[in-house]
Amino acid sequence: MFLLETRNPQMKRVYELAKKVAPSSSTVLILGESGTGKEVLAKYIHFCSKRKGSFVPINCAAIPEELLEAELFGYEKGAFTGAIRSKPGKFELANQGTIFLDEIGDLSPKLQAKLLRVIQEKQVERLGGDKAIKIEVRILAATNKDLEKEVKEGRFREDLFFRLNVIPIRLPPLRERKEDIPLLVKFFLKRLCEREGIEEKTITPEALEKLINYHWPGNIRELENLIERLLILSENNTIGVEDLSISSLDLKFTMREGLIKKRERWVKYTLPEISEEGIDLNKLLREIEIYYLKRALEISKGTKTKGAKLLGLNRTTFIEKLKKYNLV
Repeated sequence: MFLLETRNPQMKRVYELAKKVAPSSSTVLILGESGTGKEVLAKYIHFCSKRKGSFVPINCAAIPEELLEAELFGYEKGAFTGAIRSKPGKFELANQGTIFLDEIGDLSPKLQAKLLRVIQEKQVERLGGDKAIKIEVRILAATNKDLEKEVKEGRFREDLFFRLNVIPIRLPPLRERKEDIPLLVKFFLKRLCEREGIEEKTITPEALEKLINYHWPGNIRELENLIERLLILSENNTIGVEDLSISSLDLKFTMREGLIKKRERWVKYTLPEISEEGIDLNKLLREIEIYYLKRALEISKGTKTKGAKLLGLNRTTFIEKLKKYNLV
């Protein structure tokens, strides 16, 4: 299900370019901040391509290197401890179709080299195997990183970058396409109401204006999560300004005017006192954890390794926590 309607000139060019390149087999590199809808655009390109095979996505940042290699290229029985049977990798599963390599900028140097070889030779070798398997796969890749900068600083192979950067498409952040927020809100309300099997809800102009004026550091993903929260928790069929107070910590901007400024992206978190009625400690700890996870993402500009370091976590734990709270 795609929302192709847009009032934003940048997005119109994005859709036009995506539709133009879809029938080809060219590699597309989708650039943009976290939450801008890179996987949705990749699915749209695959859908318009009419390729016979499947759309196979994989997040290169969410899987440890040793497991990611097996996921991408497959393995033979006995290749490692626990490999009790052979398994095809994502490239094989995407044969005649499309593989979507999300967060490609987080790929390790070792896997960058293997991926380059697969692209050049159009074949894969499973771990523990010695047989080359021919594949015909369309590659779509995405990242929120500046790969040219990564290349200059030696963290990303230049030859792989040139292989991936055949047709670059940059998705604008939501703050640069605010005229689309009413369309997105209506789309999410309709889709979520259908999913939940409830009567379709609407939003008041005043509440919509609040959403339009917000800066949306989490982009479309943050907007969709908020609409779902409002839909489930609001008691009436019309969502008003008063309902915004039930939203999560990062949207307390709705409680008073004048807080939305470009550099005032986060509300300072203040620990509540224990009243006579007590407090819900589990809920409080969850809110604190979400706040600092989002703050780390904001400061690190979506870089998982740096975000984890800011919180004193290893990268895998950090990513698991982001997935736990639906922040990736």
